Amino acid sequence: MPIDYPAVLYLRTDGVHYSWTEREVMLYALGVGMGSDPLNEKELQFVNEAFATAKPLKVVPTFASVCAWGARPGVIDLNRVMIVDGERDITFHRPMPVAANVTADARVSGVYDKGKEKGAIIQNEVVVTDGGGDKIVTILSSTVARGDGGFGGQSEGMPEPHQVPRRAPDRSVDIPIRPDQALIYRLSGDRNPLHSDPEFARRAGFPKPILHGMCTYGLTCRAVLQSYADYDPSAFLRHRARFSAPVFPGEIITVNLWKDGNSISFEAYVRERQVTVVRNGQTELR
Repeated sequence: MPIDYPAVLYLRTDGVHYSWTEREVMLYALGVGMGSDPLNEKELQFVNEAFATAKPLKVVPTFASVCAWGARPGVIDLNRVMIVDGERDITFHRPMPVAANVTADARVSGVYDKGKEKGAIIQNEVVVTDGGGDKIVTILSSTVARGDGGFGGQSEGMPEPHQVPRRAPDRSVDIPIRPDQALIYRLSGDRNPLHSDPEFARRAGFPKPILHGMCTYGLTCRAVLQSYADYDPSAFLRHRARFSAPVFPGEIITVNLWKDGNSISFEAYVRERQVTVVRNGQTELR
């Protein structure tokens, strides 16, 4: 059935409890490829809690994207086969803790009708707070529902994307993606069979399962971490990006980065297919 507009704009849930431990933190880090070189001690601090010399476990900032996995403002009847991630914009009010008991409030922040052929875009906001009510992160997300356009909603008014510089990138980082990367990443919450079941992927119009957009998002975070943050998660204030094309496990993505003060712009592409897979990326550092 079509999206119930404008009633969908009033969907929200408050006070839903979530928790995580160091196990989930390390599993997420493995899911975005940390530790692929088991002798890289800077990356090991994200996937290993046991050192001969004590070192604190670090949390990949974009773990925030799965820390309250399933938090949503309510049920919207969408064609699940045709759903893909559109973008994420996470503000870090403080570094992500290694373990926590938190509360999540979720609301629909916008719904846009791009037409029957182009689908719909649903934007949600999730605010994660600690036991004292202090904010940890605010997560803005958009979902592209490719089979649910034409419901009669507004088509304009979406926030303008960040524009990356036109000059040559200041740095570029190549990140190989393991053939089984999606199978590892899905254990952090997103069990959509589009990323694991070849038959389901073909029904959705893809030749094989695609990598989670949020895994690609985590890979861009890795690129900024190693290039401009010296692997310090506390340096991150904001990380946002739009997903423009699917990535397939086994490929290599190249992340181009531009530094302007505390603002790091980035885009990512797959050289072999000559396709840009992440656009309008920006990290704001403290």
